[in-house]
Amino acid sequence: MGALLSLPLLAVPSIGTLMSFGASCCGAAACSAICHQCGVFKSSMATRIAYAFLLLVNSIISWLMLTPWALKKLEHLTLDYVNISCQGKQCHGYVAVQRVNFALGLFHFLLAVLLLGVKSSRDGRASLQNGYWGPKVIVWLALVVMTFFIPETFFQVWGQYIALIGAMLFVLLGLILLVDLAHTWAEYCQEKFENTDSRGWRVLLIGSTLGMFTASFAMTIIMYIFFAQSGCAMNQTAVTINLIVLLIISVISVHSTVQEYNPKAGLPQASMVAVYCTYLTMSAVSMEPDDQHCNPLVRASGTRTTSIILGAIVTMLTIAYTTTRAATQGIALGGNSSHAYSKIDDEEGEHGLVDQQPSSRREMRAEILRAAVEAGSLPANALYDDDSDDESDDGRGGKDDEKGGTQYNYSLFHVIFLLATMWVATLLTQNIDYEATGVAAVGRTYWASWVKIVSAWVCYGIYSWSLLAPVMLPGRFGN
Repeated sequence: MGALLSLPLLAVPSIGTLMSFGASCCGAAACSAICHQCGVFKSSMATRIAYAFLLLVNSIISWLMLTPWALKKLEHLTLDYVNISCQGKQCHGYVAVQRVNFALGLFHFLLAVLLLGVKSSRDGRASLQNGYWGPKVIVWLALVVMTFFIPETFFQVWGQYIALIGAMLFVLLGLILLVDLAHTWAEYCQEKFENTDSRGWRVLLIGSTLGMFTASFAMTIIMYIFFAQSGCAMNQTAVTINLIVLLIISVISVHSTVQEYNPKAGLPQASMVAVYCTYLTMSAVSMEPDDQHCNPLVRASGTRTTSIILGAIVTMLTIAYTTTRAATQGIALGGNSSHAYSKIDDEEGEHGLVDQQPSSRREMRAEILRAAVEAGSLPANALYDDDSDDESDDGRGGKDDEKGGTQYNYSLFHVIFLLATMWVATLLTQNIDYEATGVAAVGRTYWASWVKIVSAWVCYGIYSWSLLAPVMLPGRFGN
């Protein structure tokens, strides 16, 4: 574990030499101490951050294993005394990256199966999600080692077919969530403004809309100036189509017919979709190869290794954040994120509550809970929550926020993380330069550029459908 933790430090040679030995020696001890202190996370947010960090570490390790650069650095730190080999197999390249991500994907798949049907932290299996971090890290590392005993032909098939399909599903899921976020954000601001009559919410909504449209047009101008010069037909086409569709969805969002069937639709949602899709297009043209002399960033002066490293880390951070958000977004994924719980039946059994005038504060609280459950405002298991707020404290400032029900679907959470590992593996292994010896640039291929360009078009399509569906199918989407 210490060796794995030391790999990211190799990216900065000036401090890597000094700190890698410390990380190697202390990594295991530090992890044990941290896991001992963490125990079981009471806060669902802490659990999500931990899994996102695990994905981030796994992604960075996968990136470093693209080329022999990191392994040679690690061997150099041992004064060339240790010769790193992987059961006689290549420790870097296409198959090595697939092995590492397959291990984490299998880890999440096992958790998804084990956590099926968990509804609250009162379920004994919930501790598998929120606790046992030391054993879980050990299991993850054991799975990584185990993958090197699997024949390479398996990972050739896995990477070319199964992982590719999973990666596309992950990208599509991200686009759906972006459109859902756009609608949720705009409707939330509108609701706050209407209910509170606060000028601040109105300024925030109008200001954010103008700001995102301004950013979209600014990025479009930059792309035309630097990336869409003469001879760059691909970039010119991508930027022009993005601009045209941007204007089309803006007009559709304020069209009278659309407003009639969906009064909450408007420019705020369109601005968020526009800025995201324009960003995707700009990311695509700025990360493409420079064989046609259409990407001046590749030819820019400065430390190329530093820019590659920073770009890779930012990409991995973005993937970790997107995955965590996608895995916990119940609305767009069909999860039950509503708080309109079903009522309980009178014949469901006694709950130990008083049926007369309450004579104490605790009895009054029980009566209030009973009334809330009967009204459908709380789940039935809230009646069993007799612990006080102080008793729910874990001693480290965290409180169990999932006693009455989980904040997200545990199994679905891990399935989405499984798809994320497929996306990372696919992103890293497209058009690998097998002759490269330095750090590898992430996503600097025409394949990655076209994925981003097409993703922007698909995102526009999803948003347009969200506007037109109530008009075309009012019986199904009228509400």
